[in-house]
Amino acid sequence: MADPSSYRPKPGQIPDSPGVYRFRDEHRRVIYVGKAKSLRQRLANYFQDLAGLHPRTRSMVTTAASVEWTVVSTEVEALQLEYSWIKEYDPRFNVKYRDDKSYPYLAVTMNEDFPRVQVMRGHKKKGVRYFGPYAHAWAIRDTVDLLLRVFPVRTCSAGVFKNASRTGRPCLLGYIGKCSAPCVERISADDHRDLAEEFCDFMAGRTGAHLRRLEQQMSQAADEMEYERAARLRDDIEALRKAMEKNAVVLADATDADLIAVAEDELEAAVQIFHVRGGRVRGQRGWVTDKVEEITTGALVEHALQQLYGEESGDAVPKEVLVPALPDPVEPVQEWLTGRRGSAVSLRVPQRGDKRALMETVERNAQQALVLHKTKRASDLTTRSRALEEIAEALDLDSAPLRIECFDISHLQGDDVVASMVVFEDGLARKSEYRRFQIKSFAGQDDVRSMHEVISRRFRRYLAEKERTGEWTDGDPALTDPALTDPGLADPALADGAPATAEDAVASTLTEEDGRPKRFAYPPQLVVVDGGQPQVAAARRALDDLGIDDIAVCGLAKRLEEVWLPDDGDPVVLPRTSEGLYLLQRVRDEAHRFAITYQRTKRAKRFRSGPLDDVPGLGETRKQALVKHFGSVKKLRAATIEQICEVPGIGRKTAETIAAALAEAAPSAPAVNTATGEIMEEGEPGDTAGSPGEPVAAGVPEERRGQET
Repeated sequence: MADPSSYRPKPGQIPDSPGVYRFRDEHRRVIYVGKAKSLRQRLANYFQDLAGLHPRTRSMVTTAASVEWTVVSTEVEALQLEYSWIKEYDPRFNVKYRDDKSYPYLAVTMNEDFPRVQVMRGHKKKGVRYFGPYAHAWAIRDTVDLLLRVFPVRTCSAGVFKNASRTGRPCLLGYIGKCSAPCVERISADDHRDLAEEFCDFMAGRTGAHLRRLEQQMSQAADEMEYERAARLRDDIEALRKAMEKNAVVLADATDADLIAVAEDELEAAVQIFHVRGGRVRGQRGWVTDKVEEITTGALVEHALQQLYGEESGDAVPKEVLVPALPDPVEPVQEWLTGRRGSAVSLRVPQRGDKRALMETVERNAQQALVLHKTKRASDLTTRSRALEEIAEALDLDSAPLRIECFDISHLQGDDVVASMVVFEDGLARKSEYRRFQIKSFAGQDDVRSMHEVISRRFRRYLAEKERTGEWTDGDPALTDPALTDPGLADPALADGAPATAEDAVASTLTEEDGRPKRFAYPPQLVVVDGGQPQVAAARRALDDLGIDDIAVCGLAKRLEEVWLPDDGDPVVLPRTSEGLYLLQRVRDEAHRFAITYQRTKRAKRFRSGPLDDVPGLGETRKQALVKHFGSVKKLRAATIEQICEVPGIGRKTAETIAAALAEAAPSAPAVNTATGEIMEEGEPGDTAGSPGEPVAAGVPEERRGQET
C-alpha cells in the first residue's frame, strides 16, 4: 500500500487551470482519469488525511504511485479528453456503467445493395439505421411481423438470399407476401431501397403520411369496386395501427427527447434511459455502476451523458435531454452535446406537466433496477469485498487478492491440448485480459506437465516485461533464465497466451509507458489452478524455477471443492456458504469454460482442414478465390499450372506450390449426408474453402463425447 504523500506534487507545481489528470500504479498502468476546472484545487482533495476520504477514493490513492496532468484550454476540451482517455485506458477506479445485457436494436442495413431488416446487438456499424434499443428481441420481431405486410422488406440472411437467387425460387416469406423478393427480381434494387426508406420513416415516427396515403388508396379502391384490394389495404392500416399501439403516446407534442433518471445509494447507482421519438417511447436501456468516490447526482448524469453520446452524432443526439440534476457546470456539457448533434441541444430538469410525469416513471424504473442489481450476489460490492477478505484469511495472505488469475487445461483424450488464463480484478471478470495457450513442449495427455509449461510461459513473459521496463532488483535469480536473455525466446511474436480477441492482439503491441492494459505485464496476488495437489505443486515449482516467491498459489479440486496449497498434505475446506468459496468456484468455472471453448474451436478447425491448408503462404482469401474459381478442390486438383495462374493473386511460383501440394495429398473418402444417404461431391456448396466435404460423423465420436476436460 503506497503512501500518497510519497508522490504528492510540490506546492506550486500544479497549474490553476482546466485540465485532465491521471493516477498510475507502480506498474505505470492508468487506474483513474478525472477532469477539473482547476487542477490545483481538485488534486488537493486527494492528498488530505486518509481518514477523511471516501473508502473507494482511499483505496485508489493508496494503490496509485504517481499522478500526472494535461492542461487544456476549455472545460469542453477537458470533457472530451476525459472521455477519450477513459475509453482508451479502461481505468479500474473510474465510474463505468455496466450494462447487464446487450440491448437489441431493430436495424436496417442501408449500406447493402438490398437493405435487410434484422435484430442487431453490440457496436453500431456505419451505414446501418438503428431503432431502439428494445428490452426484448421478441418485441422487435412482433413489430417487424406486423410491418412486413405494408413494407415487405428483405429479412433473410446473405446465404438464404444467394441460394434463392441461384435457384430462382424465393423463400416462404416471398410466397406469402411478406417479402418483395428482390432475390428473384420481383422488385428492382432501387424500388426495394425506396421501400426500406419508407420502413425507416415509419419507425422514426413519421407515421401520419403513410396512414393517410393508405386510407386514400383504400377509399379509391372501394370507389372503383376493387373490394379485395380495399380489404387488403384495410388490413394493412390495421397492422400499422397495432404496431403504433405497441408504443403508446407519452408526449402529445411529438417530442424527440431522451429522459435520464438516477437511483443511488452510498455504494452504487443505477441509470435508466427512455428514448422518446415522435412522442412515443422507442427504446429503453439501463446501466449500473460502483460509486468510486463521493460523487453528486449531477456528476453521475455527466458520466451517463458521456457513455450515451460519446460515439454518437447527428440525429442520434436528440434536441432535448431531460435529467434529474444538471452537471456543475452545465455549460461545457451542453456545448459538447451541441457539437455532437450539430445543432442546439437543450439539457434541463423537467419541472411540471407530461415530461415531469414521464420522468417519475423513468425514476421508478431506475429504483427497481438498483434493487434488482443489489440482489445479484456476484455484482454486489460488499459481497465481493467480503469474498476477497475470506480468501485472504483462509490462505493466510498479507492482503486481499485484488487480481486473481486462474489456469485450466483442456483436451479430448490427449488431442488438441490447450490451456486458458482468466483474470478477475476486484472480484469481477476482466475479459480483455483473458489469454489462451497451446501446449507446445510435448504431445499427449499430462495435465501436470501442461500446467507447469503454461505457468512458466505466462510468468516468463511477465519477467521479460519487468526487465524491459527496468524494474529488476540486483541479483534476481530470474535473470539467469535463458528465455529472458535469448531474444528469440522473448520475442512477442511467439504465441504465448494468444489474446482472446483481435482487439487484444492490437492492444498487446502498445508500450507500457502509455498506461494501457499490457499483455502479461501485471502480476496477480493469487494464482488459482483447476486441480488438486499435483497441479498446485507443478504451478509452485514453475514459479520457484523463475525465482518468483511473492505470488500465492492454490488449487480448487472439483470433486469436493477443496482448496489445496503447496506443501500442505491436507486441503483447506471453506464452508459451503462462504462467499470466498463461491468466488473461487466462479473463477475456476470461467477458466474451464474459456479453455473448453478454445479446445472445441481448435478441434473443429482441425476437422475442417483440407489440402489447401498445408500450402505455405496461402491465406484464407486466396483459398476462397481458388475454390470459387474452380468450383471445388477436385476440379482444382485436375487443373494445370497455367489455369491456376488465371486466378487473381496467384503467381506461377504459388501455382506450382499449390499443384505440388494437391498432388501429394491423397483424396479423402467421399462425404456422406447421414440424413439422406447422399454421397456429396468434394467441395460442394456448404463445405469450407479448401476442404473436401466431410461426413457428418467426422465430429466427436459417440463413445468419446462427454470425455472433454
